[in-house]
Amino acid sequence: MNSSPHYLSAQEAAQELGISLATLYSYVSRGLIRSEEAGGPRRRRRYRAEDVQRLKERKELRRDPTRAVEKALHWGAPLLESAITLIQDGRFYYRGHDVLALAERCTIEQVAALIWTEEETESSAPDLPELFQATQMTSLLEQLAPVRASWPRLRPVEAFQAILPLAGALDRTAYDLRPRPVARTGARILHLLTATAVGQDALPARIAETLQRRWVPQDPGAARLLDGALVLCADHELNVSAFTARCAASAGAAPYGVVQAGLAALQGVRHGGYTERVEALLDQVEAPDQAEEVLAARLKRGEPIPGFGHPLYPEGDLRARWLLARAEEARPGSPAVALAQAVTQAAQTLLGERPTLDFGLVTLARALELPPGAPLALFALGRTVGWIGHALEQYRSQQLIRPRARYVGVLPVG
Repeated sequence: MNSSPHYLSAQEAAQELGISLATLYSYVSRGLIRSEEAGGPRRRRRYRAEDVQRLKERKELRRDPTRAVEKALHWGAPLLESAITLIQDGRFYYRGHDVLALAERCTIEQVAALIWTEEETESSAPDLPELFQATQMTSLLEQLAPVRASWPRLRPVEAFQAILPLAGALDRTAYDLRPRPVARTGARILHLLTATAVGQDALPARIAETLQRRWVPQDPGAARLLDGALVLCADHELNVSAFTARCAASAGAAPYGVVQAGLAALQGVRHGGYTERVEALLDQVEAPDQAEEVLAARLKRGEPIPGFGHPLYPEGDLRARWLLARAEEARPGSPAVALAQAVTQAAQTLLGERPTLDFGLVTLARALELPPGAPLALFALGRTVGWIGHALEQYRSQQLIRPRARYVGVLPVG
């Protein structure tokens, strides 16, 4: 049996764990490792690689805790406790609520209220959650307007990084780190970043509606798609930007500093900045009938194909699936949608991999003809909700995140 990267044969799984086949079957019967029929005349079974890896990490932790912690820093066991996001069986949840359901019915403001205060607001409610009322942003935006007007032309996330330190210095109420004031500061930051993204100096209305009115004025229905995208981006457990934000919060940094730290990590090309690699790939393909040829040529040259395959979703990133489906529904005749479908099919054929969130964001932005930098801006705006949520948890814990380093340099002489 040829196993995929997501499955192992019985012999491979047993060898990985250093156990007998009988012990492997015992683990399966106890629900520790999931298996399924692999097909073929001999009716062999295949075993989930992620379950095998999880068991292996548990064994290593018992055998050598120091080494296990080292590996935990790279796609390993969780390092911190969090009650925000659960990723399980190919799905994920915010405080127990299925995220796909939230993306269908909730605004990003309502999801922020859920993550920050554990208060669920019905999507039919006519008013924004209390956090997003009277955010006292108008005065702050007016003070920052002359500075913003003097900037060179920046993409949204670059402008976010420029505006946050100035706004943080002017917003004196941001240093109150009790839960409710932090949530109110989070609402002000979201409004500030939204206004910055669209070049607006007045207090924004609902965030997705503000983006739609400036980015897609001819299509009011696009606000629903933008809200869904923001909700899907709000959090994703202890990814690198969330961990960075929590480190800053553990040091007592105010929410503006926490979001700055998260943004710095998000912009990296291995995180949110990955969207630009996806855009470059789609630019290279140009036309649907060239998709497989271009991807095959990249493989032949040893070049990666960005936007496909996620370690936490062996069966495919459900966030990308949602975004691609909604883009197709909203713009069925869009060349951007046709190109994305062709590239997705080519990647499935050549790699056996499915699209990630980054690919979905880029496709949605292209289908709606959003401005340059919009995919990463949506990612940053949505993820700001998660960063504030992680900051709240870290403030409550009163613990400084301070890992130790194992010195491997030259030893002292004498």
